[in-house]
Amino acid sequence: MTIGVLPDTMLQEMITRGEIAADPAIIPEQIQPASLDLRLGTVAYRLRASFLAGKGQKVSHRLHDFEMHRMALTDDGVVLEKGCVYLVPLMESLALPEGVTAVANAKSSTGRLDLLTRLITDDGTEFDRIPQGYSGPLYAEICPRSFSVLVRPGMRLNQIRFRAGQAVLSDAELKILHQQEPLVDGPAVIDEGLGFSVDLKPSEGDLVGYRAKPHTGVIDIDKIGHYPARDFWEEVRASDGRIILDPGAFYILVSREAVTIPPDHAAEMAPYLAMVGEFRVHYAGFFDPGFGHGAAGGTGSRGVLEVRCHEAPFALEHGQVVGRLVYERMAEEPRQLYGKDIASNYQGQGLKLAKHFRMG
Repeated sequence: MTIGVLPDTMLQEMITRGEIAADPAIIPEQIQPASLDLRLGTVAYRLRASFLAGKGQKVSHRLHDFEMHRMALTDDGVVLEKGCVYLVPLMESLALPEGVTAVANAKSSTGRLDLLTRLITDDGTEFDRIPQGYSGPLYAEICPRSFSVLVRPGMRLNQIRFRAGQAVLSDAELKILHQQEPLVDGPAVIDEGLGFSVDLKPSEGDLVGYRAKPHTGVIDIDKIGHYPARDFWEEVRASDGRIILDPGAFYILVSREAVTIPPDHAAEMAPYLAMVGEFRVHYAGFFDPGFGHGAAGGTGSRGVLEVRCHEAPFALEHGQVVGRLVYERMAEEPRQLYGKDIASNYQGQGLKLAKHFRMG
C-alpha cells in the first residue's frame, strides 16, 4: 500500500472489504476527503470518571466499574449535561489490516462547542489512537465543558483518519513544500511543523474573540444557525494586542496567519509547547486536503483557535505562537477536496463561531 493518509477513495475500498463496518451501513455523507465521520449509537452511559480499557481489557467489561446509569438515545434527543462524562458506543467498528493505523479527533463544530469528544477502544492505552491490526468496536467518550447539548443516534461528533506507514513531513521537507507552494501568507515558522500565532490586532475594529458564558441553555446539535450568539458568548475585545485568559474559561480566537493545505497533503493541529501548560489550543485537529487552497475556492483560511486556560490567569499577546500544523502526505489525492465538492462550513474562514449560532 502507498505510504500516506488514506483518501476518500481508499476509505470506500476499506468499507467494501469490511475493514470498516457499521450498523446501519455507512452513508456517503460520512466520507470526507481524508477522514470518516463516526456516528453515535443508541445508548449513552453516564460515567463517574473517564477511563481507558487498558491492555488486554474490553471497554464493555470495564464499564461496570464506572457506569452510573444508562440512557437510550432516541430521535427525540437526550441531554448530555455540562460537566458530566458519558460513553456512547458508535455505529462503526474496525478490522484494520497490518500496516494501517488510525487517529481520531473531534469535528470542527464539536470543538467549537467545547465538547470534549475522544475515541476509546478495547485494549486501548491512549485516547484517539488505534494501532495496526485492531479489530473491534469503537466508543466515544463525551464531556460537555461549556454547554449542555442535545444528541440523537447517528450524530457525527468525531472523525477518524487512517494512514499507511510514516506520512509526516520532516521540517526539511516542509520547507521545500512551502517554497514550492506557500503554506502560509507570511513568514513560515517551521519547527516540528508549521507554527501559527494568535491574532489580537484585527485589521478592523477591536473584536478578537468570544468567551463562553457560564450559564446558558441547551444546544440541540442538529439546529444550524439557530441560536443567537449573544445568549451563549461574550465578545472579547482588545485595544493593545493583549488579553488575559481566565482559568477555566473557554475562548474562540483566530490565527494571525492564513494557512493552506495542498490537495495532496493533510494536516493535524498539535500543541506548540506542551510544557507551558497554561492553556490548551484546539480540540478539533484535522485539516483536510484543499483547506484554504485555490483549487478548492480558498485563498488561505485562518485557523480558529479553541482555547481553554488552566491553572492561572495567562496574558496572551498578539503574534504569540500557540500551535503548529503537522503536515502529512496523502497516499493519493482525494476525489473530493475540502470546500470544493462538499459542503464545508469553514472554508475561507476568519473568526467564526460554530455553525449552530447566528449573529445579531
